Amino acid sequence: MSTHTTMTAGDLKPYVGSMRQLAGATSAVLDDGRGRGVRVVDVDNGSGLSFQVLLDRGMDIGRATFRGIPLAYLTPVGVAHPAYYEPDGLRWLRSFGAGLMTGCGLSHVGAPEAEEGMRVDGPLGLHGRLSNTPAETPAVTGGWEDGRYRIRISGVLREASFFAENLECRRTISTAMGEDRIVLCDRITNRGVRPAPLMALYHINAGFPLLDEAATLAGRASGTRPRTKNAEDDLARWRVCQPPTAGYVEQCFYHDVEPDPDGMARMTLANAARGLAFEVAWRKAELPFFTQWKMMGRQEYVMGLEPGNCHPDGQTAERANGTLRTLAPDEAVEHLVTISVRAPAVR
Repeated sequence: MSTHTTMTAGDLKPYVGSMRQLAGATSAVLDDGRGRGVRVVDVDNGSGLSFQVLLDRGMDIGRATFRGIPLAYLTPVGVAHPAYYEPDGLRWLRSFGAGLMTGCGLSHVGAPEAEEGMRVDGPLGLHGRLSNTPAETPAVTGGWEDGRYRIRISGVLREASFFAENLECRRTISTAMGEDRIVLCDRITNRGVRPAPLMALYHINAGFPLLDEAATLAGRASGTRPRTKNAEDDLARWRVCQPPTAGYVEQCFYHDVEPDPDGMARMTLANAARGLAFEVAWRKAELPFFTQWKMMGRQEYVMGLEPGNCHPDGQTAERANGTLRTLAPDEAVEHLVTISVRAPAVR
């Protein structure tokens, strides 16, 4: 007979007392260390994909596994409550736990910038405030939609200040039994009365054992540009991974990835030795840029696959390049990103 992931609601009803027996989401609050007080949602989609949504960390996605195999890189920081956020300079890294997806934005992405004049938002620290923003009105639901049992987590993330921006991001993260993917949809609206810069980057962090020296990155890249001199020196090897290397200096590559007929651009990290393929897809119309962050250091061993509406060079550089996205009052934009895993069929 069919596996439970292909059965209908009616077929399953005689077999289970509750769908939580097969798939579901559980809300909890962390109670240890610097993560104490962080609201989380643990999701099991019943098809081998499990992940944790960090409601108080910008609805980032933390630890994630597929059939018991870890997918994401985790830093030594762990999950840190946003109360520990240090916004200046590079100190964002002191609360950066990585995980499957860290949100960067909403007004700033990339290198820190010093305060100039009487600027209400002060200095712009590394990668902005989004990852340290608690979700408002979070909701967790599960139910049958179009023949699939779908789990959905939603909430509002707000970046606002008196005399400055008022950006609202309605984030929805969903997955379904019978699917090996996570769908992330952000609807970002300028609720203010003045135009506001919008910078958004989805910092997706692949880690060991998905990532090792057997892994390769592939996609329909029509052009690739190194960000720094050391990346330029290693440009021919952007596709391949090395073992953990002492003294490795991070590299970033900017790829222009061609979209498929459905409007989605795709990059895939494949590890044939482990029988895994990890695909990141994004709607290119709203997210035209893709950054590959390649960090092959010892204990700092991670591949960042990062679609965005900007490069991680900061607000000033984006404005100078003519690529800074600005939202007019009441204007809204929708970003769509999916993360999928493929593996040999289970017998």
